[in-house]
Amino acid sequence: MNAAVVRESGEPQARGTDPAERPLVVGVDGSEPSLRAVDWAADEAALRGVPLRVVYASLWERYEGTALAGEHRPSEEVRADDIVGVAARRARKRHPDLDVSTAVLAEEPEYALVREGREAAALVLGTRGRSGFVEMLLGSVSLAVAAYADCPVIVLRGGHDTHVADATARRVVVGVGESGKDSAAMRFAVAEARLRGVPLDAVRAWRCPAHESVDHPLLAGEPARLHEEQAVATLDEALKGAPADLDLGRRTVEGPARHVLLAASEGAGLLVVGARRRPGRLGLQLGRVAHGVLHHAACPVAVVPEAE
Repeated sequence: MNAAVVRESGEPQARGTDPAERPLVVGVDGSEPSLRAVDWAADEAALRGVPLRVVYASLWERYEGTALAGEHRPSEEVRADDIVGVAARRARKRHPDLDVSTAVLAEEPEYALVREGREAAALVLGTRGRSGFVEMLLGSVSLAVAAYADCPVIVLRGGHDTHVADATARRVVVGVGESGKDSAAMRFAVAEARLRGVPLDAVRAWRCPAHESVDHPLLAGEPARLHEEQAVATLDEALKGAPADLDLGRRTVEGPARHVLLAASEGAGLLVVGARRRPGRLGLQLGRVAHGVLHHAACPVAVVPEAE
């Protein structure tokens, strides 16, 4: 689908620059959860010292002024310009020195946001905490963007705190994957923990498959010990390059990774997980662990793309 930029305001953001200078992009739809995501994104952009780009995307903008558009406009027929305008003013009021620009795109939100992510430091999305079909549709956008974006995607659900500043006393949690080597998720988590001045809690889940249990009573527990030792080695490998001044906690926990990370998200300021990208593979490129924590974590979740 070809992208169509309807309206942009503010100074044009730098393109093709150093990743550290790229804008933080927040998607808005006029809902209260998306405005709370603007608060969170504004705090994060101010912490990073990067511009904030507020993006609204909807195919209904192509039919503006028709009866069809009147029936389906988001947020009680609030116009797109009003949506991004309110969001931008909210961000500037929160951080008067923040460089804020806006864009209204006549395109499906998931396509527009994935494209925006190619030149963004990160994407921030909020989702409504409602039940039924509306939640499924909004959830599908967040899941699609998290699965395909080239940059980290940070998702906040309705119950999450929306002030990064309020999370300065809360740790960052990172889930350590199978290989433990050269992890983009670990690098992102380390950077976030240092930026906020909070501890980093690195967690590696492990399990002993049932078929590896042994019958001899003298060998009971040996397979589990070996799996735990392997988890410790994987965790050590992942943390080899961690800065010496980082307040670092490390844990190996027996159990399904999704359950372990959901428990670790309690009281955390941010949960970071990696998502493998498999070129040429059809369907959502989002594993069961990332999918599960996006739906149920007790704190915002950052999904960081990992090269296969």
